[in-house]
Amino acid sequence: MKLFLKIWRQANANSKGKFTEYTLDGIEGDMSFLEMLDILNEDLIAKSEEPVEFDHDCREGICGMCSLQINGEPHGPDRGVTTCQLHMRRFSDGDTIVIEPFRAKAFPVIKDLIVDRSAFDRIQQAGGYVSVNTSGNTIDANAIPIEKENADNAFNAAACIGCGACVAACKNASAMLFTSAKVSQYALLPQGQVEATDRVMSMVKQMDLEGFGNCTNTGACEVECPKGISLENIARMNREYYAASIKG
Repeated sequence: MKLFLKIWRQANANSKGKFTEYTLDGIEGDMSFLEMLDILNEDLIAKSEEPVEFDHDCREGICGMCSLQINGEPHGPDRGVTTCQLHMRRFSDGDTIVIEPFRAKAFPVIKDLIVDRSAFDRIQQAGGYVSVNTSGNTIDANAIPIEKENADNAFNAAACIGCGACVAACKNASAMLFTSAKVSQYALLPQGQVEATDRVMSMVKQMDLEGFGNCTNTGACEVECPKGISLENIARMNREYYAASIKG
């Protein structure tokens, strides 16, 4: 398979970036998208050219590091997969593929296709911790009765890997889906109730401070999320926030 690549190259956050064109031949359909980029970088290194910088870690769809905008879509044309799980059989011989970093004010470019997503870390840190009374005879977590629907919804919310596809897909660069998933995984469980009011207020405040936009219910975030995080979490976070505001 012969492919024509247009890749965003940018030396650092303060430099002006541009698209650079590359031609790559001999790509097989069973290769992952990142393996294709590996081959490109091997060719560039062999020519004494600087390789393309991109984020990756586990390459198993778990870590959320492989965040690329591919032909205008976060993680590419497939659904329910991360970039590392996207296979080249989704493309055809002679295709032109445009590859760029996630675009958001809160995700500044570090170099080439790598963006700084530490804003997500600061939102989670603003949520604080879950307090557990360890004095006396403690109760095992699995001994606390929890309705199955709540347990399932909390588990589904906790599946968020923080890749940032929701932000990249949103016309407002909103982080509401990510933040609501992190709020929901505790709001649905008894262990998360002690700090529930402070948690949602602090996380939403930090989200706004980071420069993310607001949600206007377009739904692109849920469509592009590789873990299928539901918009229901945003509605839940809004309820939690309004309730906390009244208490405050």
